[in-house]
Amino acid sequence: MLAGMIYDANYDPALIEERQKCKLLCREYNNLLPTDMDARTTHLRKMLGSTRENILIEQPFYCDYGYNIRVGENFYANFNMMILDGAPVTFGDNVFVAPNCGFYTAGHPLDYAERNKGLEYARPISIGNNVWIGAQVCVLPGVTIGDNCVIGAGSVVTKDIPSHSVAVGNPCRVIKTLPH
Repeated sequence: MLAGMIYDANYDPALIEERQKCKLLCREYNNLLPTDMDARTTHLRKMLGSTRENILIEQPFYCDYGYNIRVGENFYANFNMMILDGAPVTFGDNVFVAPNCGFYTAGHPLDYAERNKGLEYARPISIGNNVWIGAQVCVLPGVTIGDNCVIGAGSVVTKDIPSHSVAVGNPCRVIKTLPH
């Protein structure tokens, strides 16, 4: 899975067990009192691969494994973020994620016979520093979003977005280059 090879996501007992553990951690996190900021931060640090000092993910939050997610300093994600982290998902410093965004490293073979066996692959996602991701953005496997970008609401990011860009749409495309 982590090597980017095809793997058995649906029937591998070890992967199923890891996802079940993470689902329990997500449930515990989502059931914490919204006002108990210390417990929320502690729980995120237990669940995620690495975090810096200042992190806030609004509840509810969902992920597959947790340990493949790395977030930089001053990270904020609004309600209902979902991360399928079969491969690493890395967020830089000063990243702001609006509500209902998804980051999906998982993909499936085009051949239906392979897909029906429960096989999939995972490709890393990387989000640079100083990035704002608008509401209901979908980031697909293997995408890199560079530093100092704005991704418009409702975008489906299928390809890399260069640094200093405003990008929007389905598929997401650069509409403006920001000064740097």
